[in-house]
Amino acid sequence: MQKVNGSHFDFILKRGVAEIISETELSKLMESGRNLNLKQGFDPSAPDIHLGHAVGLRKLRQFQEMGHKVILIVGDWTARIGDPSGQSATRPMLSQEEIEFNAQTYLKQFFRVVDKNRTEVRWQSEWFGKFTLDEVIKLTSKFTIAQILAREDFNNRYRSGNPISLTEMLYPLLQAYDSVVIHADVEFGGIDQKFNCLLGRELQQFMGQTPQQVFLVPLLVGTDGTMKMSKSLGNYIGITEPSQEIYGKVMSIPDSMIIDYFNLVTDLPDMEIEEFQEQLHALTVNPMILKKRLAREIVTQFHDSSSATQAEAHFTRVFQERKTPEEIFECFFPHTPTETDLCQVDIAPTLIKEGLIKSQGELKRLLAQNAISLNGKRINSKIINARHGNILKIGKRNFVKILLK
Repeated sequence: MQKVNGSHFDFILKRGVAEIISETELSKLMESGRNLNLKQGFDPSAPDIHLGHAVGLRKLRQFQEMGHKVILIVGDWTARIGDPSGQSATRPMLSQEEIEFNAQTYLKQFFRVVDKNRTEVRWQSEWFGKFTLDEVIKLTSKFTIAQILAREDFNNRYRSGNPISLTEMLYPLLQAYDSVVIHADVEFGGIDQKFNCLLGRELQQFMGQTPQQVFLVPLLVGTDGTMKMSKSLGNYIGITEPSQEIYGKVMSIPDSMIIDYFNLVTDLPDMEIEEFQEQLHALTVNPMILKKRLAREIVTQFHDSSSATQAEAHFTRVFQERKTPEEIFECFFPHTPTETDLCQVDIAPTLIKEGLIKSQGELKRLLAQNAISLNGKRINSKIINARHGNILKIGKRNFVKILLK
């Protein structure tokens, strides 16, 4: 195992960490010289990874660089039965095809942050696919209803009279059993996973194993500045998004989130970030300057420095100087000639086909919000009169040149 100096050791255990249970025990494990099994669970209910997920994945990579191994558990078995969403509801059951698609997409993105050569991928169905009713009953006998209802989202729903299925209550037990199967030394998760991770620690002790340590990271607030980053809320920054999109989204975060983002998703030295914080507090720096630095750091991390430079030039030209981008996506639009030199165009089919909008409903919403313009003028209908070469702007960052020939 690679030797780590004290300052880097502190960086790993302090920076971007919400809670460690127990930090003393984990420190002893890390100093023992033994390569540890780091558990990371993945629910394949959605395929994409965003910057919020990267907070924990970056920690896994830091541990890997010290010689430890990540064991990534794909929750394919629990995804088939549905599980609690944390939003006082349940996620839908998924087909095997949906699970496979989401998992493969996730893995490609996962290994953009985490070292593939130091990762073992395990599928829950390896053990739960063979589980008997006898084994299920033995597992449930280890815990009480009162213990399960101590989980915050269950407790809230129980008190408000909302239903909680027995299936949902099984989910934390199944996650705990994963730790037993792989002999996890440390389980990683967001701070909202504390209850489930602690159940794993408790179940390991019941089974005669050394209890895992629990490493919890903060939840990254999304670009709206209020809610946890989430695709469903639309406040996310995807790690595979184009560099210009990542840069623009970072620039849209509230000033109050700048320091959190530096701490959680960059490797800038603590002293430099503390200096940024002092400058913001004393009003001696324009927050946009720091956000540009933050955006460059994040784009470089998931693309490269050249992409970061180009994304910054694009942002400056389009959003600060209010100019049209130098390079614009072009596509052909079906059209109907009119008596003038203009053509009648229904923009919906092409924008949906090219992935610039998701649906007719999204287009209707954007039009109602005056978020679409043609040559700089707002439009309020999907049917437009346009010429070859006209420029459509969709939302804040998407431009498309209309080709009619």
